[in-house]
Amino acid sequence: MRGVTRRVWATAAAGLLAVAVPATAAADILIHAGRLIDGRADTVRTAVTVVVDGTRIARVVDGYAAPAAGDTVIDLRNATLMPGLMDMHVHITSQSSPASYAEGFFMNPADTALRATTYMERTLMAGFTTVRDLGAGQKLNLALRDAVTKGWITGPRIIGAGGVTTTGGHGDGTNGLASELQEALRPILPGIADGPDAMRAAVRQRYKDGADLIKIASTGGVLSLAKSGDAPLFTEAELAAVVETARDYGMKVAAHAHGAEGMMRAVRAGVHSIDHGTYMTPEIMEEMKTRGTYYVPTISAGKFVAEMAQIDGYFPEIVRPKAAAIGPQIQDTFARAWKAGVKIAFGTDQGVAPHGANALEFAYMVEAGMPAMKAIQSATLEAARLIDMEDELGTVEAGKIADLVAVPGDPLTDIRAMMKVSFVMQGGVVRKQ
Repeated sequence: MRGVTRRVWATAAAGLLAVAVPATAAADILIHAGRLIDGRADTVRTAVTVVVDGTRIARVVDGYAAPAAGDTVIDLRNATLMPGLMDMHVHITSQSSPASYAEGFFMNPADTALRATTYMERTLMAGFTTVRDLGAGQKLNLALRDAVTKGWITGPRIIGAGGVTTTGGHGDGTNGLASELQEALRPILPGIADGPDAMRAAVRQRYKDGADLIKIASTGGVLSLAKSGDAPLFTEAELAAVVETARDYGMKVAAHAHGAEGMMRAVRAGVHSIDHGTYMTPEIMEEMKTRGTYYVPTISAGKFVAEMAQIDGYFPEIVRPKAAAIGPQIQDTFARAWKAGVKIAFGTDQGVAPHGANALEFAYMVEAGMPAMKAIQSATLEAARLIDMEDELGTVEAGKIADLVAVPGDPLTDIRAMMKVSFVMQGGVVRKQ
């Protein structure tokens, strides 16, 4: 009985305490921003307070609001605050080097994933709180995505693609290997398909793998060990099968494309973005405008491979002439596409160029004629629209996820300020200050 009485009194005391002690309201974070680029407006607000409640933006008010008891104030009065930046084309598990083509024979998937955490940290510290990863071996981009979501590791939010290509196409990992290795590896490499029915099966497998979207290589590529960088790789029937099946499973399709014929086929099939777009013609631009297809330029990758092509031994000899021919043209294509009114979402193809240098793309875009505000919006609002997350990300508005970054000074007068990110908040958590 004594033990029972003790438990009764303990229970009663707990109840009294619950009634007697009022709940303490959660403290807010008040960010005092000297300048605010909200991602949606073409004008800048000055002297603004962004109030963050937990993981969300609670409100945005004019002036420097006074904190309540327990609130935290972050002083960014000498900085420009904006939404978390988004890169719509990265490969977070790799980075180009002369050793890239051989390291797969010496690194296990765990090694690759652990190394990728350093790339993820560099990307996040550069202000990119969300990325669209367009392909990795062993589904590692999907594993890293889940690890970030579960809080096991710190890195950008990942929208992860599963790749689909054709035999010998860009993304066929057996290209250039000895015949014995091709025969041994081909059966275990996913996403290589030929013919509409095989394409449907490949997309369904990528859905089963957990991919968020499908990435196809509709033309040849620069870094693959194959001769052509622009040949069309899919028939119209194959492209239709990919897009239709992806649509059935609620997935979008991103199309790597350099050559005009394969690019036009992909646009007409209904892909949601054209990435790289090197030999994009005025006819393709008009078709993209009609269909609302996004262009993800990756000027950074083009400039990087063009520069590296000048270095003996950096690329295999079959890659070098493609890099020298294709790389220098992407910025000019971007300039023409912007002038023509094609929708543009920010993307770099980092993993070709070094991770963490993503913001250099802003300078290239402005250099090619895009206004600084539109370049920033391409990495905020427009990127959020491309990945169907405009309700959650891309602007500094009440109710949105509290992904916020700041740079010193005014990036509208000096776009290279975007390369000097001084503050990063992701989901209400300060990652850099």
